Amino acid sequence: MLPKPRYLGPDYAAQFADPSVIAAYHHRPPYPAEIFTVLDRLIVDAPRTVLDLGCGTGAIARPVADRVDRVDAIDPSAGMLARARQMPGGDHPRISWVCSSAEDVHLHGPYALVTAGASLHWMEWDVVLPRVGDAMSPNAVLAIIDITHDTIPVPWSEELHQLVVQYSTNREFRPHDVVAEIERRGLFTRTGEHQTAPFTFTQPVSDYIESFHARNGFSRDRMAPEAASAFDEALAAVVSPHASNGLVTLRLVGMVRWGVPGPRAGS
Repeated sequence: MLPKPRYLGPDYAAQFADPSVIAAYHHRPPYPAEIFTVLDRLIVDAPRTVLDLGCGTGAIARPVADRVDRVDAIDPSAGMLARARQMPGGDHPRISWVCSSAEDVHLHGPYALVTAGASLHWMEWDVVLPRVGDAMSPNAVLAIIDITHDTIPVPWSEELHQLVVQYSTNREFRPHDVVAEIERRGLFTRTGEHQTAPFTFTQPVSDYIESFHARNGFSRDRMAPEAASAFDEALAAVVSPHASNGLVTLRLVGMVRWGVPGPRAGS
């Protein structure tokens, strides 16, 4: 088995429990409604039970809850789950918030759908994916969900890349595709994918900058205060010329890729 890249290791994953990351998390772009239409169609078994891996503040679990019989939303960060409960839909009676790692959680399957929204890359794939596969119903799939920029990059993409390289605390980070990584390891067989129509997300420049502090390598709890301030100022300088009335608009797409994980892959 190929070793997992070091830049996706537990030391970097742990930052998502930092109070500053949790506080900034709501500044990240939301999933478009089309994502949830796709997830709904992927559920063909009954009961309509869902396992949401690395649920964070419930960006997937909360919108899905009205469409299914039960959602087990798991995350190792008690702080993330506390924030999830406070957000709209966080008190939905069909959501069970579970504070645990995906590697150790007691699974109450069978699950008709397993979701992972920008979270699977932080888990131990050779442990989690076989466990998930064993807990799925016969026609269930694992759906891996991401948001990315449309084919047209933001005008400041080159300057942003330079700032990330300069200021990120994850000095080992490299661009990667988590689906390709788990496929290479024989831990996942992709059976379908869907890209949403492009959508726009508009927010104040200050919120856009703060969204980076909810991402890998930019936790304010792990950056020196002067480094965090320098990053914020430099990013504001390259983004502000492209803003209108202090607002920046991002053109994004959602991506869902689904398939069969674990020991059932390829069977």
